[in-house]
Amino acid sequence: MDGARFDADGDPTREESLSRLLGGGRTALEASIPPIAFLAAWLASGGALSVAVGWSIAASAALVVVALVQRRRPRAALIGMLATAVAAMVAYYTGDARDFFLIQLLSNAASALAWAISILVRWPLLGVIVGGLIGTRTRWRRDPALLRAYARASWIWVLQYVVRVVVFTALWWLDEPTWLAVMRAALTYPLVIACVAASGWVLFAAIPKGHPGVRKPQAPEEGRAAHPSAAPDTPADPA
Repeated sequence: MDGARFDADGDPTREESLSRLLGGGRTALEASIPPIAFLAAWLASGGALSVAVGWSIAASAALVVVALVQRRRPRAALIGMLATAVAAMVAYYTGDARDFFLIQLLSNAASALAWAISILVRWPLLGVIVGGLIGTRTRWRRDPALLRAYARASWIWVLQYVVRVVVFTALWWLDEPTWLAVMRAALTYPLVIACVAASGWVLFAAIPKGHPGVRKPQAPEEGRAAHPSAAPDTPADPA
């Protein structure tokens, strides 16, 4: 491989994996377990909302226990459990099973909007997330190449949320709670994995060849015009 593709620590910049930076596929896999449990219980019970909600919460609780045993923070599992409980309360209040998916629909719409705005204000959320995980924090914002790369890759995440919003809205409008349950499961793990792969390709493809990579943001060089004293000496005119 081209030596310019590697940084000082021997890590390849083009062969870097966004999935690895984000902690692998475990988060996406764990996020898909409660929706699958909901779908299985929904189908097995003939559309009994209370049964499906119970199994979904039980699956979330199991993930919390596993995370604690492995000495990991169970934040994602706890958030999933809370979201399931709130969604259930909404459905019970309205008396309409399809409204169980309203929270999912609205949260994806809000996420799409938040990611799009973050790009427009030059704070792409993918950069914020990756920078926090790898320890570069917000230094990437001073690097025009990384800022541009993170912005381009963040549009893939916007598209991910938009796909969910379109599908969920159509099925909610058609009053298809069974298909909502199916698509909620289908658009969790597979879509997240596809999003990470696509945005990772866009991110690293947008980084110029020879750049040391996301782990080593580069501040732009100061122009010589701003530092006249740094300009090379020119020979004096002969007398």
